[in-house]
Amino acid sequence: MEGDSSDPLDAALDLLRRLDPKKTSENLATLCSLVPDLEEDLLASVDQPLEIKTCKITGRDYLVCDYNRDGDSTRSPWSNEYEPPLSDGTQPSDRVRKMEVLANNAFDTYRDLYYEGGISSVYFWDIDDGFAGVVLLKKASSKGDGGWDSIHVFEAIEGKRGTCQYKLTSTVILHMQNKSQTLGEMNLGGNMTRQVELDLPVEDDASHIPNIGRMVEDMEFKMRNLLQEVYFGKTKDIVNDLRSVGSLAESRRERSLQSQVVKGLSGRV
Repeated sequence: MEGDSSDPLDAALDLLRRLDPKKTSENLATLCSLVPDLEEDLLASVDQPLEIKTCKITGRDYLVCDYNRDGDSTRSPWSNEYEPPLSDGTQPSDRVRKMEVLANNAFDTYRDLYYEGGISSVYFWDIDDGFAGVVLLKKASSKGDGGWDSIHVFEAIEGKRGTCQYKLTSTVILHMQNKSQTLGEMNLGGNMTRQVELDLPVEDDASHIPNIGRMVEDMEFKMRNLLQEVYFGKTKDIVNDLRSVGSLAESRRERSLQSQVVKGLSGRV
């Protein structure tokens, strides 16, 4: 393995980066079983495709990640209850919970407009000098051959003069699969992480929601463009240079036609 492997955590993260991104959860579980001492650090450092659960109280689906998990229980953003029930589970204060409800309603609309389906969940929690949260969005292909997971973690540090400093860290996990007679089987996947910090004005608690919403919207737009123009574009160029989907006979026929055209043009000069 390349790089400095003296730190077991660095070596484990380096190994995960080289494995199939579609099997991140399986590979992570294997590493945790092999090196139990690194389990907590690995789970905190590695982004995994989001799991889906159904709230037993409201019947609505929600997304699961480390930020709404406490032991073996997970908190639903719709009911604010843990499933299975947990008497001492961590919950946001009343003020932060009200903002969490507003954010879930807002991003549910955002998901419907931008993704035309999928699932969204938002979780807030209290921190010193403000609050923090995570916005989760997931959309899977109807054929099951692709999926998009975006995880937006933020901190909101509230100032004294009607401003708030937002720190956003966004991660996108994407995988696509295609199979045909001419192409064969293709798997394309990976993840990308970007960060941004902004100071924005706030009038009241409700004004945090549009601020966070605009930051997430702008970040997703930039990351989608980057994936399309750089990652997919570069992959397409490489594949086109290395492999042709046309048959060898077609390639020979094209070269023969080109040669005849060149000879014909040369004879006229």
